[in-house]
Amino acid sequence: MKGFSFKLIKKDGPGARLGVISTPRGIVNTPVFMPVGTRASVKAITPEELKDIGVEIILANTYHLMLRPGADVVSGLGGLHSFMHWDGPILTDSGGFQVFSLARLRGISEEGVSFNSHIDGTRYALTPERAIEIQTALGADIIMPLDECAPHPSDRRYVEDSMGLTLRWALRSRDAKAKTDNNAALFGIVQGGMYEDLRRRSSRATVEIGFDGYAVGGLSVGEEKPLMREMASASVEALPEEAPRYLMGVGSPEDLVYGVSIGIDMFDCVMPTRNARNGTLFTTTGKLVIKNAQYERDGLPLDEACSCYTCGNYSRAYLRHLYMSKELLAPRLSTIHNLHYYNSLMNRMREAIRQGRFEAFKKDFLKNSSTDGILNKEA
Repeated sequence: MKGFSFKLIKKDGPGARLGVISTPRGIVNTPVFMPVGTRASVKAITPEELKDIGVEIILANTYHLMLRPGADVVSGLGGLHSFMHWDGPILTDSGGFQVFSLARLRGISEEGVSFNSHIDGTRYALTPERAIEIQTALGADIIMPLDECAPHPSDRRYVEDSMGLTLRWALRSRDAKAKTDNNAALFGIVQGGMYEDLRRRSSRATVEIGFDGYAVGGLSVGEEKPLMREMASASVEALPEEAPRYLMGVGSPEDLVYGVSIGIDMFDCVMPTRNARNGTLFTTTGKLVIKNAQYERDGLPLDEACSCYTCGNYSRAYLRHLYMSKELLAPRLSTIHNLHYYNSLMNRMREAIRQGRFEAFKKDFLKNSSTDGILNKEA
């Protein structure tokens, strides 16, 4: 893709990678976490605050934006960047996961997906070609092909058929993209459910089609953590070193550290923003649930090791008061903190790779932190 490139700067150990993605709208240092701006907004926080935190790329959702306000509206107002006042790179997903999560409203065929809007019941059809058309209209810098995310558990025959459908859609997506003058990068998506051999087969076949980068999809859909990590590892084995690798929708801090250890470059998840709104904060010593009574008179910041705006100015007691009083400032301050924590974690991992000590960092991090098991998906 013209204007898009990935440079692998350094490897540390068997998997961890330091790299740089270049796009016409700026560079992205990897490994990177992408905050989720589902409806063209990272909830409770402004683009200026995202930049102050150090965020370089965000994600927006094709499914939600095609329903409201509509890709034609966004396009007519100058594209997604102008519409949401964000001038950095944007990745849009295809809507495949949202269609999966709304299974009772949709039908799948060789042609694509038909579904009823969860907003007003209107019937829509989403084909691989239409998904490319919508993302082109939105003006994203990195776009994704339509795929099917198989539910868990699923029997092998269903997953194998689903994987084959995703591969055929991927080929149609690549061909549809080639017919446009769109300069966005197109990533392929590896599927294969919870079967290692299917994951490896999907990886090889997706690479044969040829994409600018490669995503691992269909994980964190209800399976146990050890199984998810096994499938992620199997999915990246056949992916080329010279292309960026993206683990979709997986995002506890422990997941990020594990993902980096197996060679993942890009992550996204609603976990930091959703949990901020629910009063769960991430710190260097583990999660902190701000509604707990123990913080009622606590004058300390959320995390004494944190340099974010929230920790520099507000106490746990004040944040608890805001949360218990349902003040709108509560989710804003909590979101600033959680996204700063995630961005700082990625910075720390990049520095550890640069210094050749990632394995020591990973061991120390896992010993001192425990945040798994918190909500991490958004329909």
